[in-house]
Amino acid sequence: MSEPIEETLVRPGWRERVSYQALSLGLVCALVALALLLGDQATRQRIAEARIQDRLAVLRQVLPSSLYDNNPLADAFEVEDAELGTLELYPARRGGRLTATAFQVSTVGYGGPIVQLIAIDTEGRILGVRVLDHKETPGLADKIEVTRSDWIKGFDGLSLANTPLERWAVKKDGGQFDQFAGATITPRAIVRGVLQALEFQARQSSEETRP
Repeated sequence: MSEPIEETLVRPGWRERVSYQALSLGLVCALVALALLLGDQATRQRIAEARIQDRLAVLRQVLPSSLYDNNPLADAFEVEDAELGTLELYPARRGGRLTATAFQVSTVGYGGPIVQLIAIDTEGRILGVRVLDHKETPGLADKIEVTRSDWIKGFDGLSLANTPLERWAVKKDGGQFDQFAGATITPRAIVRGVLQALEFQARQSSEETRP
């Protein structure tokens, strides 16, 4: 009498075959890949929207809402600069007129790049500075974060016109900005980034007014 089909299929010898193991592994991998793909599609839009909201929240910290009625993120455009390379600019406009511009500048601190978001009005005055990303020493360089200190707000209202070039340094180097105990390199990098932003804005204004 022949063996039942069920018993033939579940024999240990069948499961030990390379083809069976390869098929099982392939099936598991396919299921995992499908689950990851579905999960990525389900969360990608929410993650993208969350990032946009985070950027808008930071932009609101450096760009007063009274200065614009447009969406600076939606109107962003790139500019090639000889000194800073490619920059993405977030223009603030009110009634179609440009009132200010925000953009990112990166300088090297003690622990690596320090990325700053800086907003400057059309008169060349700083509206706000915020640190977006850094790897500076915790505890020593925390003052660059607005949630830890008001130090970063000390740049508000400054410009190349009202602050001599030699003053754009930490006090240890003869400038006007406080340094941090044990972390002088960090504030130096911030000051350098802000100065670079002002100089960039000045170059842009010069090019726009050039006949």
